[in-house]
Amino acid sequence: MSTETAFAGGYGSGDLGDWQGLGKAIATPELIGTTLQRDGLFMFGDSIAVQDGKPLATLIATRLDVPLAVHNWSGRPTPPAVDALESWKTTYGLPSRILMATGTNDIFTPPVFAAQVDRTMALVGPARKVFWVNVHASRNELDPATRVADQRNSGWINLQLAEAQLRHSNLRVVHWAEFLASKISRLTAYLKPDGVHTAVPLGQNARNELIVQAIEKG
Repeated sequence: MSTETAFAGGYGSGDLGDWQGLGKAIATPELIGTTLQRDGLFMFGDSIAVQDGKPLATLIATRLDVPLAVHNWSGRPTPPAVDALESWKTTYGLPSRILMATGTNDIFTPPVFAAQVDRTMALVGPARKVFWVNVHASRNELDPATRVADQRNSGWINLQLAEAQLRHSNLRVVHWAEFLASKISRLTAYLKPDGVHTAVPLGQNARNELIVQAIEKG
């Protein structure tokens, strides 16, 4: 998620910047193989996942006794995240649970999101469960109109995800946006000043706990 001044994109949040050169965290083939052998989880995420992935892997290992193999890339929207899922499926196969922590960078073009959720569910098939973290973005350093657009587009993405859950019985939504909205103080205490990324450790721990609780519930 870029924190630079937004340009006048068609949906009010501006334009997605060049993300390919940004930071990433991708598991080694050895860890991917171990994760498949032990039926752990594959994770596909963005910059929040890059930041929070290692503590999440530790929490999953502690609570679920399985490994987490990640393909997280800062600034990446959902379509190339699903491309990565498809690539791993072709190259390695898939475990029985997939974690998707992507969608925040789709605020720039919200209508593309629903098709990518359906594409994900088609790739994993009905026998696997997909846990998908919904989104909150309101970039505080930008002008009020752009912040409102960020909030509106985040809600649009979350609505598409909620509607997809009605179509796919094996899709589970992790309600990060609702957690933040339930207490106004959480928007400052659990997020960095940018209004997007989790504050460490409070927000990071809370979001990771929501994810693990959803996986435990199944």
